Amino acid sequence: MKNTVRLCLVLHNHQPVGNFDGVIEQAYQDSYLPFLDVFEQYEYLKLALHTSGPLMMWLAERHPEYIDRIKALVAAGQIEIVGGPFYEPILTMLPSRDRIGQIVKYTQWLQTRFDTAVSGMWMPERVWESQLTRDLVPAGMQYTILDDFHFRAAGWDDSQLTNYFLTEDDGHVLRVFPGSERLRYLLPFAPTADTIEYCRSVANRAPGSVLLFGDDGEKFGTWPNTKQHVYERGWLRQFFDQLTRNRDWLHTTTPSETIMETPPSGSVYLPDCSYREMTEWALPVVRQGSYDALVRDLENDSRWPQIKPFIRGGYWRNFRIKYSEANEMYCRMLDVSRRLEFARRSNGDKSLLPQAEDHLYRGQCNCPYWHGAFGGIYLPHLRNATYRELIAADNLIERSNGRHGEWVDVTTEDYNKDLFPEIRLANDQLIGYLAPASGGMLYELDIRGIEHNLLATMQRRPEQYHDKVKLGNSLSSNETASIHDRVVFKQQGLEDLLQYDRFPRKSLVDHFFEHGISAEDVQRSTAIERGDFVALPYDAKLRRGAGKIQVQMRREGNAWGVPLTITKGITLFAGSHSLEITYLIEGLPPGRPFDFGVEFNFAGMPAGADDRFFYDDRCERMGHLGTVLNIESTDFIGIIDQWLGANVQWTANRPTGLWCFPIATVSQSEGGFELVHQSVCMIPHWVVRGDDDGRWTVSMDLMVTCEHEPNSSSAKSLLAESESPVLVH
Repeated sequence: MKNTVRLCLVLHNHQPVGNFDGVIEQAYQDSYLPFLDVFEQYEYLKLALHTSGPLMMWLAERHPEYIDRIKALVAAGQIEIVGGPFYEPILTMLPSRDRIGQIVKYTQWLQTRFDTAVSGMWMPERVWESQLTRDLVPAGMQYTILDDFHFRAAGWDDSQLTNYFLTEDDGHVLRVFPGSERLRYLLPFAPTADTIEYCRSVANRAPGSVLLFGDDGEKFGTWPNTKQHVYERGWLRQFFDQLTRNRDWLHTTTPSETIMETPPSGSVYLPDCSYREMTEWALPVVRQGSYDALVRDLENDSRWPQIKPFIRGGYWRNFRIKYSEANEMYCRMLDVSRRLEFARRSNGDKSLLPQAEDHLYRGQCNCPYWHGAFGGIYLPHLRNATYRELIAADNLIERSNGRHGEWVDVTTEDYNKDLFPEIRLANDQLIGYLAPASGGMLYELDIRGIEHNLLATMQRRPEQYHDKVKLGNSLSSNETASIHDRVVFKQQGLEDLLQYDRFPRKSLVDHFFEHGISAEDVQRSTAIERGDFVALPYDAKLRRGAGKIQVQMRREGNAWGVPLTITKGITLFAGSHSLEITYLIEGLPPGRPFDFGVEFNFAGMPAGADDRFFYDDRCERMGHLGTVLNIESTDFIGIIDQWLGANVQWTANRPTGLWCFPIATVSQSEGGFELVHQSVCMIPHWVVRGDDDGRWTVSMDLMVTCEHEPNSSSAKSLLAESESPVLVH
């Protein structure tokens, strides 16, 4: 009698909220459809399939025939449907109510669509904390799938990881499967015989074992070079042939069958963890390089097999420290969730809240909140999609609370969880978030009408993989290597485009420059900062009037060692599309000029497209949004994205020099290293001289409208109405 082993094949198919339709269609043609075409021919094989909610909804709309084929295989007992949170969030970043809500909502959708019970779930990115158990079990989940890396971090060795385990929190008990890292790297990159031999070795060592492969379905066709390898060269068919020939001892099964027919191997409490690569990506950049060097050194040590189980990287939540932009999205999401919960308990129009909830859940999709071998936070269309969903939810919550017509409001609280108060300035057209403690910057500006955050920017930062970029195309890569090991340059000369910012790319950022500094130095962030106003705290006051609110921020600092005071006021009127901005600089010594600039950034408006461009006060084009502008004197510039429908117009009551330039990052994605346009930077700059009282003032107007054509008249008329640089109206 042969020793047997159970093999659970679990595919995780996912596309993020906001991904391009063509990208998803290509993944369907390259991975999801051909895999199904092959699998249907093997009636003796079984697998479990997890499809994330964003992808499932797309498939139901674009390819319902695919859904029908899956349903037939479910009815035949060949496929088990694996559930999870609807829109693939990292569960540890959600309030408990949203964790349960997402899981229950998707379970109900799946059970209705596929006419089957859903008892287990995919853990997004396998990010685990023990307290999740207390929510997963009440949400109806009997099991979940993690990595064997989690178990090794708890002290278990490979010889023990041949079955599932029980874990508990607050009296709730959950089954946990250890997914095999060895199988993740064998499938589909190694010859099929290697996987069979590995399973045979486990069967001989521990008869009756359970092995689980759980990984991305996109690695079977969508990952670079895998379509040819998996389908055209026949790897998948060969693999299924091998499984069929060995089915007398190698039994393909599903997790639900396994827990019904096999008792657990005991209990375990797992540390906060994810898969190995994710823990490495979560480390600070400097420590990530040290970690990699240490691992490379230890791999040559004879004791490495004994040392390796005790080596791991960082903690997923620290992506919000590594990338302040991730924390901004996270805190915005928390605020929307909190306001939605308040609306549920209020006396407003609750008919709008299910739709608001769905937008919130979509805005919790994990992909733009982190970064590793996959694009994550560096992909503007994913960040934009997250904000689009959160702003849409915000709009519905306001309507449910009875806010109609023109209105304006201001609130202040610790929105970004740094123990300093931020200011939320909102009306029926715009939402702005100001951080007085961080240079008085404007760090979010939402256009309600098109659900777009103009400040979903990205700071240029060092990344550990930039060391590879600096080596250029001297590096090579195995044609069918794992995506974690490939080195591919999607364009030439990236090593010369690495630039890093010292401060976030936000708006109302106050600079004092060297006299005669070049636009290039400012663009490359090599300009020396001669003032202390960029990131240090401003005091803030709120002033309310009839149909308007002004935020007034003041800082006593210095430039070039000279004590100066800057007071800036931001006024928003009910029904207005504009922020009226006034600056007052005091303490200027007689006869001493200062080069002063105010930085603005605008995100989500791509470069290099004919329908996204700068224009002047005569509505004449001045170049696409990747153009570098160095204008000697102007009081107007327009920036328009006709596809998005966003029209930004800036005006001033003093002529100014104006720099405009693109901000782009060199980042890593599935396809390789590439340059990604993140935002447009605009810096009006003046040579400031004080009047007889040592004062200097300027008034600006930032108008943001939902328009598809350039229009200068509206901004000009508004400026004419507010020529006086008065801070308090």
